[in-house]
Amino acid sequence: MPELPEVETVRRTLSQLVTGKQIENVTVSLPRIVQRPDDIEQFRLELIGHTITSVGRRGKFLRIIMDGLVLVSHLRMEGRYGLYGKNEPVEKHTHVIFHFTDGTELRYRDVRQFGTMHLFYPGEEFNSKPLVKLGLEPLDESFTLENFTGVLASRSTKIKVALLNQEYIVGLGNIYVDEALFRAGIHPERPAASLSAEEFRRLYNSVVTTLSEAVEAGGSSIKSYVNGQGEMGMFQHQLQIYGRKGEACVSCGGPIEKMVVGGRGTHYCPSCQPITKVAASTDKASPGK
Repeated sequence: MPELPEVETVRRTLSQLVTGKQIENVTVSLPRIVQRPDDIEQFRLELIGHTITSVGRRGKFLRIIMDGLVLVSHLRMEGRYGLYGKNEPVEKHTHVIFHFTDGTELRYRDVRQFGTMHLFYPGEEFNSKPLVKLGLEPLDESFTLENFTGVLASRSTKIKVALLNQEYIVGLGNIYVDEALFRAGIHPERPAASLSAEEFRRLYNSVVTTLSEAVEAGGSSIKSYVNGQGEMGMFQHQLQIYGRKGEACVSCGGPIEKMVVGGRGTHYCPSCQPITKVAASTDKASPGK
């Protein structure tokens, strides 16, 4: 599933491709993609005549912003957008097409058919599903060490599971959680509440650095991900731990291992990320510190 860097890359490319385009018509061939409204004809009619003014993002969700409407879209496993000429052949598994007045089309293709679209009036999207319960935005100015620690320091759950929880922090998925924990030297099964203030500082910095570097590289193309222009991401060539089971750790040279944490395949280095932690109680982090 695309994580924050991949969705941010799609946002940037779509912003270049579709900003300023006016919708002339909409074709929906798989109604269940559209979650709101539940009437497909209403969905179509509401969009006709509106112009796209910008493309935003909240966590792993795209926000296609128009003059009077906002379309919230989740790509799920393999959803992808692409801009085409109206006479170009329509690929199999293309489920929604936004026809523009200039003769181009924004097509949504989804082989797995798990993607979703929700249509709102501006501002409503933040008070309703699927955005209403989302947590801290890692690349936003509000994402401070204090807020990061405050959200996680009292959690007894394993730190990897906590980082994957979109109600705490948005946009992080399996790849970047493994990378961030490795860079911070923290075992993925450590309870979040057991981390010291220094460990929270290291983890905070590694989350920001890892995501920032991944965004600059256009995300990671592990399976089928491409951006809005059909281009692959390149950050997979910089991954230090994810997908490298049995290979030598870039830090200590020991073998990288893989286990299951919270139902997710998890890569870690037993030497660089020890499970045991002995720390003075005065060093334990607390919310707001």
